[in-house]
Amino acid sequence: MEKGQRVYKIAVTGPESSGKTTLCRALSGYFRTIWTPEYARYYLPLLGRKYSFADLTRIGKGQLQWQQRDAGRARGILFCDTDLITLKVWSDFRFGATDPWILAQLRQNPYDLTLLCHPDIPWEADPLRENPHDREDLLLRFRRELQEWDIPFCEVSGSGHAARLATATGHIAKKVTLQNGGKW
Repeated sequence: MEKGQRVYKIAVTGPESSGKTTLCRALSGYFRTIWTPEYARYYLPLLGRKYSFADLTRIGKGQLQWQQRDAGRARGILFCDTDLITLKVWSDFRFGATDPWILAQLRQNPYDLTLLCHPDIPWEADPLRENPHDREDLLLRFRRELQEWDIPFCEVSGSGHAARLATATGHIAKKVTLQNGGKW
């Protein structure tokens, strides 16, 4: 892709420990562009307390700011490690509700494609992860939300990183080609 062209935003989402960050790194290398890390990994350690319902909105605002910043530096595609669907799913799961700001932003800040990562890889413990036993249930919640919000998505599964990368790049190439009048 040539510099100055439209930047396609690709969200990578899914349950905890489903390979989102690994896939973002691999995709950014493959497409020679940058990726936006998960803002929550910066925000949560600074809290010094358990996060609250209101913190999820702050995380959403930080995530969108980082993505806007990075879109100006991306080379054709920006990969986003997490999205607002993640915050909606998690907020509903943890608190039983979602802040109206998050719901409004879901419509105002669409992605060109969302890659839904399956949790069919081993759980990796991490101080910010808290739910190793409900990953399959959360996957169903992610899929349902993506469908209900009419968000274009493709699923990425499999235990091998190379296979996941190949699946993701195939979905991305097809989507970008279709949106770009048959040209990559």
